[in-house]
Amino acid sequence: MPEIILENVTKRWGKFYAVDNLNLVIEDNAFVTLLGPSGCGKTTTLRMIAGLETPTSGKITIGGVTVFDSEMGINIPANKRHVGFLFQNYALWPNMTVYQNICFGLKNIKEEMATVDYEVKSADTLIKILSKPGEVAQAINECMDKSGVLDTGRAIIKLIDLYEISVYTAKELLSYKLQDTFDVEEKAKQIREKWKADIESAKRKYKDSGCELNDNYEVIKNGQVVKTIRKMTKEEIDLAVRRVSRIVKIGMFMDRYPSELSGGQQQRVAIARTLAPEPTVLFMDEPLSNLDAKLRLEMRSELQRLHIDTGSTFVYVTHDQMEAMTLATKICLIDNGVLNQYDRPLQVYNRPNNLFVADFVGNPAINFMEAKGVQNANGNIALEILKNIKATFIPRENLDIARWIKQQEIEEESKRQTEFEKQKDKKNVEKGNKDSRFRYHIAKVDEDGILEEEKVITYHDFVIGIRPEFIKISEHGSLTGEIYSAMPTGMETTVKIRIGNFLFTGVVFGGVLYEIGQTVKLDFDGKGILLFSRKNGNLISQGALNVE
Repeated sequence: MPEIILENVTKRWGKFYAVDNLNLVIEDNAFVTLLGPSGCGKTTTLRMIAGLETPTSGKITIGGVTVFDSEMGINIPANKRHVGFLFQNYALWPNMTVYQNICFGLKNIKEEMATVDYEVKSADTLIKILSKPGEVAQAINECMDKSGVLDTGRAIIKLIDLYEISVYTAKELLSYKLQDTFDVEEKAKQIREKWKADIESAKRKYKDSGCELNDNYEVIKNGQVVKTIRKMTKEEIDLAVRRVSRIVKIGMFMDRYPSELSGGQQQRVAIARTLAPEPTVLFMDEPLSNLDAKLRLEMRSELQRLHIDTGSTFVYVTHDQMEAMTLATKICLIDNGVLNQYDRPLQVYNRPNNLFVADFVGNPAINFMEAKGVQNANGNIALEILKNIKATFIPRENLDIARWIKQQEIEEESKRQTEFEKQKDKKNVEKGNKDSRFRYHIAKVDEDGILEEEKVITYHDFVIGIRPEFIKISEHGSLTGEIYSAMPTGMETTVKIRIGNFLFTGVVFGGVLYEIGQTVKLDFDGKGILLFSRKNGNLISQGALNVE
């Protein structure tokens, strides 16, 4: 499967930048989710890779082949990029059966393909199957109804799935009526001998014309596979349809129409249709958004299995962070057209690059609180939190705040210089939807109070991020709070705890009951507490937070 590389890809309409200078590498066989709020540029990014949208500038490479380059004037159309699409609207033809829907695109493919002798291939397949004729007879007998009448349709589907053959080969196998034969072994032997003779005859004809067949039944001439520009044969189309129907388990629905299927079954048909041409990359744009919650959960599992079974590269657009976390090998988190983080799901969750990423990923959402402090000689940071409570942040790794601040200033200066150089370029178009500092939310009981005058923020102002699982309620906790709300689900209970005017969301595992207004003691437990800079919103460190 191919590697996908995006280099300085930008898409804008006038002064609106949908995607702003995106650099991304999607590895072979990856399952990458493009995640972010509505309008952030996820779908535009996917459409540019797929060839449905033309970038304003940049370069896109798929499997070592440049499919778009603004400087070189290269723009390969979508139908030549060997990619598949699966969208929110399944777009199934209502007047076509499931089989016809899946094979519709295959009938229109016309390209250079190897010349394959499917008669010889089918004959060889039948010889192998008939080496155990008793198994064939038994499989057919299992498709008899209570009256002893054979259900032909069911028998054909069973043979197709059991031996991974086409419908034509299955019908040929059924025509032998092995289930009605007294001496199955003898009849199978006679059929095998006939097919062996036909294969030898075909091989002699190829030899007389200076050709031969390889192990894949492809015609070879002068040591090279003979290729011609042609459409797919009926045998090839049927084998492709049956292959994908086995993957998504819809072989029994081939003769039904979309209106006769459930939402989940229609979803499977849409997936099968997309997989049938064997695309190198599969693009999906919120394909599960039309399904109910239970079915969405089931289909997530199916998509995960499908990714392994097909070995394809998946690029998946969603605004549902739960889908991104459970499906992806990597998450690409975008906001206002700008890439904020590209990492493995647990890395994004445990070590977000900035306040926006921390806030967007996680359910229940992360708790934020502001803090101010300085680093001590021992490397710990003395803080003041929740107005007047003293606390100490103990970094998980060695941290030199002064050096970190210096590095941030260097990077900010570099950005200013880059922006200045852009402004000097007459071709540059100023970004209308300018990037702004993320406004994090601090949960409070009373949020309608008088707004305090904004003070000058420095690098000694921090934001502490605490995931709900790090709030530990115990008898000997350092902080005193009051249960504001409690929502038990059986496996866990989500609680909101009030400390003064501040609210903290915690998750307590197990069937624990709390009463509204109950006084509790709590601590911020674990070494996964996050320390962010309030000045630029970037992550400084992970560590522990001890309250004095």
